[in-house]
Amino acid sequence: MRKVLLVLLAALVLSLLRSVYSARRFGDEDKAAEEFESKIVLGFAQLGAESEWRSSSSASIKEAARKYGVELMFENAQQKQENQIKAIRSFIAHRVDVIAFSPVVELGWDNVLLEAKAEGIPVILVDRHIRTDAERLYAAFIGSDFIEEGRKAGRWLLEKFRNSEGEVKIVELRGTDGSSPTKDRAEGFREMIGNDGRFLIVRSLSGDFMRSKGREVMEEVLSPAYYNPSAGMTLDVLFAHNDDMAMGAIEAMEEHGLRPGRDVVVISVDAQRSALEALRNGKINCIVECTPYIGERLMDLVRQLVAGYEIPSTIYSEETVFTEDDPVESLPVRPY
Repeated sequence: MRKVLLVLLAALVLSLLRSVYSARRFGDEDKAAEEFESKIVLGFAQLGAESEWRSSSSASIKEAARKYGVELMFENAQQKQENQIKAIRSFIAHRVDVIAFSPVVELGWDNVLLEAKAEGIPVILVDRHIRTDAERLYAAFIGSDFIEEGRKAGRWLLEKFRNSEGEVKIVELRGTDGSSPTKDRAEGFREMIGNDGRFLIVRSLSGDFMRSKGREVMEEVLSPAYYNPSAGMTLDVLFAHNDDMAMGAIEAMEEHGLRPGRDVVVISVDAQRSALEALRNGKINCIVECTPYIGERLMDLVRQLVAGYEIPSTIYSEETVFTEDDPVESLPVRPY
């Protein structure tokens, strides 16, 4: 009888151990499944790496994804719209939770974004806008107010030349043609100076937001065919749509014996480290800030969308203006 009781007790203990093991095992599986189901997947199509600003923007997004536990599918389109469209279609095929991208240009997105909409995948525009007649192709835009950036540049220029009576000849270095920052910065700038007949934009050329092209275009501007002070063909102001083009143009000016910041007033946009150093050294007179640090705000929007919350359709970054009148010690030191 005792032997039978011992066998029954052993069987009971074994059964209990199996139950505990089973509960733990299935509990772990449930937990893992729960974590998998709650993992947010974001597909991001970056337009390229044409500038230090863009590289910093990409770094901000990658770091924020790691911090917030968002799985990031990141594609570099190398400044080609067709590559971005291909990347977005890949994100749709992978059934990501949210798609975000910085569009190379404004037009030509309707078809692929309609495909995302049909699959119920929300889209966020980052840094740049698109133009479309279709309704609600994207959930939100996050980035800078480019028109206001142009206005800020124009306001500063009006103040700079408030006591000047002669003509002010301006060369504009545009960014990528067809992109929203190029169009909007030009619009805001002209809005501010357009009613003052002293200000003349004598040349407006695209440097594609690149330092090398900014230098190349400025070389053309300073060629004898366009720049000849003895013949009245002069240059008073350079307005560059970003720092990289401004820095390239400064190199060209110095090679031609001009003193940027003194012989030619230089206005730029972004506030990268190299440009702020040029401002400290008197080679740039005014920089309108455009911050690349939007990664954390983007991840917050992504999480809100996945959770089903309504989000604002437009979110602008808070930005300032740095000028030659600011104390040198007050200028920020940037990592980019």
